[in-house]
Amino acid sequence: MKILSIDTSSGVASAAVVEEEKLVCEVVLNNKLTHSQTLMPMIDYVLKESGTDISEIDLIAVANGPGSFTGLRIGVSAAKGMADVLNKPVAGVCTLAAMAYNIPFCEYAIVPIMDARRSQVYNAVYKWNKDELNEIASPRAISLEELLNELKATGEKAVFLGDGVPVHKETIIRELGENALFAPVCSNAQRASAVASAARKMYERGETTDGIGLVPVYLRKSQAEREAEEKKQNK
Repeated sequence: MKILSIDTSSGVASAAVVEEEKLVCEVVLNNKLTHSQTLMPMIDYVLKESGTDISEIDLIAVANGPGSFTGLRIGVSAAKGMADVLNKPVAGVCTLAAMAYNIPFCEYAIVPIMDARRSQVYNAVYKWNKDELNEIASPRAISLEELLNELKATGEKAVFLGDGVPVHKETIIRELGENALFAPVCSNAQRASAVASAARKMYERGETTDGIGLVPVYLRKSQAEREAEEKKQNK
């Protein structure tokens, strides 16, 4: 099986081609460039450098949320378009679950946090049971205080990763002390190869869809929607 995977859910953009258990080619770009400008050239690059024709792809995988509203729309739209044109199945992978695949077989809780602003983080909690990733807390947008209180109550160590770490690291250490661990640079950010790993499991479970069925998962309303509602209430 050949998988073309992409992730544009944050400031990081990534694309990869994975064949069976082999990562053939991957690009990760974290340079604050516009995903709408970089994504398609990245896809072209990983296909070309892996010697893969787009028609040879068996599954298209994309991180479909949570994350940046604009970034998710770009990635999901690209995946939908390719799936429709090629008549290929597509896997919409939870961004947070894909991030947990960056830290395989870890004995501690894995806690991806993405900066959601408005004093919140996008978060879920995962644990490995042998080679299966189990969801302990479902994806949500919550305050960092609420998350840390949950983790303190367990008394267990937790590994944090994601773009929320640089924003909240000092607070996490202050609240959790030695129970707070942090992923290294090579595992901290979103990677398309991790999306592919999660997508392969979804494919095996029959959890893929087509281009029409693929939708982004935002978890909360966009800023534009919130502002429109506030204006309506003020009137």
